[in-house]
Amino acid sequence: MSGLPSFRAVMLMIIAVLAITTAAGGIVVIMGDDLVKTANEPVRGQATPRARKPAPRLDQIVPSAEPVKEPVKEFGRGGPGVTVTPPRVLAVAAGTVPAKTRLALGGLAHVEKAIVVDAGALKVSGTGLNLLAVDPVDFRSWTPRQVADEPGVWSALARGEWVADAGTVRKYGLILGAMYQVDGGPTLRLAASATLGLKGVDGLVSADLGRSLGFAKDVAVLLHGKPGKISESGVRKLLGKRAQIVMLDAAHRTAREEQPRATVNVGRPGSYLELYQAAATRCPGLSWTVLAAIGQVESGHGRNNGPSSAGALGPMQFMPATWKHYGVDGDGDGKSDIWSPYDAVPGAANYLCANGAGQGGEKLRKAIWFYNHSWDYVNKVMGIAEAYARTYA
Repeated sequence: MSGLPSFRAVMLMIIAVLAITTAAGGIVVIMGDDLVKTANEPVRGQATPRARKPAPRLDQIVPSAEPVKEPVKEFGRGGPGVTVTPPRVLAVAAGTVPAKTRLALGGLAHVEKAIVVDAGALKVSGTGLNLLAVDPVDFRSWTPRQVADEPGVWSALARGEWVADAGTVRKYGLILGAMYQVDGGPTLRLAASATLGLKGVDGLVSADLGRSLGFAKDVAVLLHGKPGKISESGVRKLLGKRAQIVMLDAAHRTAREEQPRATVNVGRPGSYLELYQAAATRCPGLSWTVLAAIGQVESGHGRNNGPSSAGALGPMQFMPATWKHYGVDGDGDGKSDIWSPYDAVPGAANYLCANGAGQGGEKLRKAIWFYNHSWDYVNKVMGIAEAYARTYA
């Protein structure tokens, strides 16, 4: 042996070098469950970043932003100022509960506290839900301690947003921060999820929003008192045979799964995957994979937020002048922040939609071209979007 590498060894080395060189040009590769994107060419004058290790799945990348600052009305933590009075009975009457009946309900044996609120059934994006419409101040004590102590829940209601029961979120795969269409009505932002402990209730909205949605006035009754002591027959006698009555304590005794540990999640998607999916709902017809592809090309999902040499800023690389027209407050913290992924990603959806992205086809391609005036850029985004669609199918 002369010590020189064989012809076969030399060819393998050349092939390896060519593979690395090709990757540096921006080729998208699917490896198992991971979508891998190597360093991109400069975008809007942005310096070429160094090659990175394969990126983790989008559902493993957590957006980073400043803590939420609650706007409008600040609800402080419950603390000693809120005495939690868990409901023992939930009843829905056939019609408005008159004042005389409310007094009688409060006078039943073992009843220590009573409240009557509005209620309604509606369809959200085709899914039937039962909601209570409540005053955040009055209703706070009727929820588990962990929920009562979370100001984000009550501030969300005061802003006119929707708080869903945690079980409903799991059942229907709802996404925090997403906008949901009420059939024949407005869009509602799902701002928080919480374990409400109210069997058959899918969520809460504010009393004002409930009135605008046409909810039935003063039909839902909650009673607090000694556990297991309030008489169901006594409640039915006052509300009538057509009333629906749930003895919550009895339900807890017979089904442990109905008494889960109280949980609450407020405001923001927990990963870039959820963030892209939620933001895409702002533009019917726009796939979340397009937003994800733009986020990958522009900043590597928040890894390189600029500023670029052209002055583009944030995880979606907006020019400040464009942001003034299309930026949004995506997480309800009272400001539209070009640097925050929770604002920038829905802002990108807003911009794409304004340019026809929701119509698909050539309209979508043209909308992406408006985002960055390059057909090579459009082709790259579409290629990455298709790869994401395959990976997360």
